[in-house]
Amino acid sequence: MLEEARIALQAYYGYNRFRKGQEAIVSHILKGHDTLGIMPTGGGKSICYQIPALLLKGTTLVISPLISLMKDQVDALTSLGIPAAYINSTLSQEEENDIFRKAAEGSYKLLYAAPERLDSPRFVSLAGRLSPPLVAIDEAHCLSQWGHDFRPSYLDIAPFVDKLPQRPILAAFTATATEEVKEDIIRLLGLRSSEVFVTGFARDNLALMVLRGVNKKDYLLQYIGERRHQAGIVYAATRREVEDICSLLQRKGIACGKYHGGMSDEERAAAQEAFLYDDIPVIAATNAFGMGIDKSNVRYVLHYNMPKNMEAYYQEAGRAGRDGEASECILLFGAQDIQTQKFLIEQSIASGERKSQEYRRLQAMVDYCYTPRCLRNYILQYFGDFSVTDACGICSSCRDAGDLADITVEAQKIFSCVRRMHERFGLTLVAQVLKGSRNKRIRETGFDRLPTYGIMKEYGEKDIADLINVLIAEGYLALTGGQYPVVRLQEPAVDVLKGKSRVYQRIHHKEAARPADDRLFDVLRQLRKTLADRDRVPPYLIFADSTLREMCRNLPLDEASMLRVKGVGETKFARYGTAFLEILRQYAAENGMGTAEG
Repeated sequence: MLEEARIALQAYYGYNRFRKGQEAIVSHILKGHDTLGIMPTGGGKSICYQIPALLLKGTTLVISPLISLMKDQVDALTSLGIPAAYINSTLSQEEENDIFRKAAEGSYKLLYAAPERLDSPRFVSLAGRLSPPLVAIDEAHCLSQWGHDFRPSYLDIAPFVDKLPQRPILAAFTATATEEVKEDIIRLLGLRSSEVFVTGFARDNLALMVLRGVNKKDYLLQYIGERRHQAGIVYAATRREVEDICSLLQRKGIACGKYHGGMSDEERAAAQEAFLYDDIPVIAATNAFGMGIDKSNVRYVLHYNMPKNMEAYYQEAGRAGRDGEASECILLFGAQDIQTQKFLIEQSIASGERKSQEYRRLQAMVDYCYTPRCLRNYILQYFGDFSVTDACGICSSCRDAGDLADITVEAQKIFSCVRRMHERFGLTLVAQVLKGSRNKRIRETGFDRLPTYGIMKEYGEKDIADLINVLIAEGYLALTGGQYPVVRLQEPAVDVLKGKSRVYQRIHHKEAARPADDRLFDVLRQLRKTLADRDRVPPYLIFADSTLREMCRNLPLDEASMLRVKGVGETKFARYGTAFLEILRQYAAENGMGTAEG
């Protein structure tokens, strides 16, 4: 069946081979085995269950957490000529009845539903008649209370499967899973004789950047102003900041939408559709936006605030460059972000154990913002992926051309101060003692009489705090958990105090902007938008940016060479190929070019 899977991949999706990890997962499912696939955002998880759905007899059921995700997936499948539908609360009773009828008749190869539907007697009855050969669970990390998007309704999946007349193959997928989350998924779904496929968390096309101490509004305006025609997402921590960012960009003449939980369902749906259809290039949003959104041509994701944990950050950042094209993920970090996230943890979580876990995750996120090491490798190691050891070469740490500064003396002063304060106080008070602050608490504790009091008075208090955070990120110091963490010395700090090792910090430089798109690419993109408006579909569902760029490179001038372009399947060519060939032939004629080999 694997050869049939390759044929289907070419015919429907326009790809002549599977991406890394996809073929092994597809093969495992087609052999009838339960499967857990952990693949990076944009790694092609959906193909891993859609291809088996095409080849297995009957209708595959897909459990999906968000209405927007379902619509996006079904629109994409329909555009490929694959019969699919979804059942959710956006449908009228008449539409729902029609889909139930067609599903019962076997009209669909894939049927999407939210986990909340699994306790509906009508849906359970339909599923029983369908007896699906495969049940795919998207965003499977929602099963685990240790996952960053825990959904209690996901716990209904295993009981639902038990009610089916024949147990289907179960295939679960997620982009971000620590060991705890992975074990929860296997246990809570009851996966049998399953194999876990981890294709790696690396996204080589993403340039990761952390910028500290910049004026966020000025940077935002300059960065987006230089990329007015590129699609991008700006994430912010609160609804108010989303509103402010959207208003700021609009006042500067940049078409921007907004998306947050304080808006009505209709307002959020309209904003999302405008973004998906390229009617607005930028959307400002809270973390309520984006799970499962398959918009492939997002060229940048800019975090206005630090997210609450690495799982959330990497999933949000991973919405850039899903087409494989070079994209940027920029985090604008300010110390106030830490306090904002602590406040949100305190407001939203009651369980002491869960709260402690969230504080540990938050600290790992803070460490990411301060580490001078390769950012990609930091993320990979966080998720337990130690297969990549080489630096990425494109993150803000790797691309920094600055020299390493020896900060051993400063580090020794900080370590000595922490020790003399008996490792019982927080980062802010340590920085104040080193600075020589005269505040009341320092006088009351007698810390103004310590030998380390004021020994770094030439530094600003914020600079000292930043340096302490760097030393925490590098493992010389550690913070205890909780809302008010205490600074503790770690073993590497002892060697530094004894003069056995030295400490270095890289000096950061401003990053230059990337060059603009070429002329032919812009013409093809405009044609794509025109066709998308005509067919009322998002532009990226016609062709991804990566497909347009391959057209620019290879200049296919006939059907055979066009079909060799990745992303141009037979269905897509039949619908859109002639229009694109006309543009490419005109460009070739104007520039004296002949037919290029695809």
